[in-house]
Amino acid sequence: MPMLAETVDAVVGVDTHRDTHELEIAHPTGAVIATCTVPNTSDGFARALGWITQHAPGPRVVAAVEGTRSYGSALARALGGAGLVVLEAEQPTASERRGRGKTDAIDAHLAVLWALRLDPARLPTPRADGDREALRTLLCAREEITTAATGQINRLKALLRDGDDRDRALARGKFTDADLNTLARRRQPVGATRAQAVRHGEVRRLTVALREARRELKANHAALQGIVDELAPRLTDQPGIGPVSAAQAIVSFSHPGRCRSEAAFAALAGASPLEASSGPTTRHRLNRGGDRALNRALHIIAMIRMSRCPTTQAYVERRRAQGKSAREIRRCLKRYIARQLHRQLTAAMATPA
Repeated sequence: MPMLAETVDAVVGVDTHRDTHELEIAHPTGAVIATCTVPNTSDGFARALGWITQHAPGPRVVAAVEGTRSYGSALARALGGAGLVVLEAEQPTASERRGRGKTDAIDAHLAVLWALRLDPARLPTPRADGDREALRTLLCAREEITTAATGQINRLKALLRDGDDRDRALARGKFTDADLNTLARRRQPVGATRAQAVRHGEVRRLTVALREARRELKANHAALQGIVDELAPRLTDQPGIGPVSAAQAIVSFSHPGRCRSEAAFAALAGASPLEASSGPTTRHRLNRGGDRALNRALHIIAMIRMSRCPTTQAYVERRRAQGKSAREIRRCLKRYIARQLHRQLTAAMATPA
């Protein structure tokens, strides 16, 4: 198998942090040329580019950057804008660290060694910015709003269970918009005790917060739909694929070439089958690795199709008649959905947005 070391003049390894970044530039043999530390600022990025130009033995330079979606995102963007090939470096494993210790310089050198062993046809490039980054931001916001709203619902139901029969009935079901409006307009009872007054105030506060969360989620949903329609038209026309699942698929897929094949995309999603055979038994099991957010999106799509799509329901019945368990059928469906998404996204996003 060819290695990146055979096709480049130098590799830059970068260990990124909140305040500073440690850089090492090395020959394709792994021999260190120079090291430096730059601040995590625009001036620091300019210094890093000048330093690379000064020490690079040739024009073919690749930068392996840790944390391209974290502390190293701005540096990766600056290096890519200057024409360097930027790779999304993996953090060193415990076995790679064994016998070396732990310093920023060691981590930068390990990033160099990791990059030199890569297949040049399968380079792990960072996720794209632009509209894809906007989708990622919206998804993070949606997760935060949903988590906070779930806690508020639980606390509101706990308070209502201590009320009268009408309140206990509300606590048993799902809150509708009408329920929240009624609770928000409710007046405090005349002659209420201190405990009742505090409870009334908390019920109203939580109700108002939940109404606002629902408005924010609706706005978030509309924003996701608009960007998804621009990046991958008609993707949400497919059964079971809504704006949230489609947005997660686009964020994980990023751009054509990040996943070299639909099998690689399935592995990224944790939907690739793993051998679990023993003796006369031949079977596969779910892959519990990969991008769990993308795996969750595939799971949601599969569950919706199993409940609403006649074609999928016929497939489930056929596989069940073959002796497949419900878990194995879901695994097969998620693998199929990963293949379908990869093909659709590759075709829709062949031209970079």
